[in-house]
Amino acid sequence: MVKHTKGWKTRSAGRFGVRYGRNIRKKVADIEEKMHEKHVCTQCGSPSVRRVGTGIWRCAKCGHSFAGGTYLPATSVGTTVARSVKRAIEQRERDTMMEA
Repeated sequence: MVKHTKGWKTRSAGRFGVRYGRNIRKKVADIEEKMHEKHVCTQCGSPSVRRVGTGIWRCAKCGHSFAGGTYLPATSVGTTVARSVKRAIEQRERDTMMEA
């Protein structure tokens, strides 16, 4: 018989018991840890952004609400799109200054 000396390492996915497989439970636990930590607010810069619902995030300090990813307030795709939009706006401003 195997002895368990240090206990189980279940984390938040321990509620699933032995179901669904080890890798899936591990991924769920990783996602939930990232989701439940406090994130930095884009408005006031304080680390008090919490998840309200699916894709809805709110800063506890300033009350700023915004849409983000399902499990994280900023997704990699959203960051890429924001960077592209910012670059396009800057390019347009440069073009209008060259014309004038």
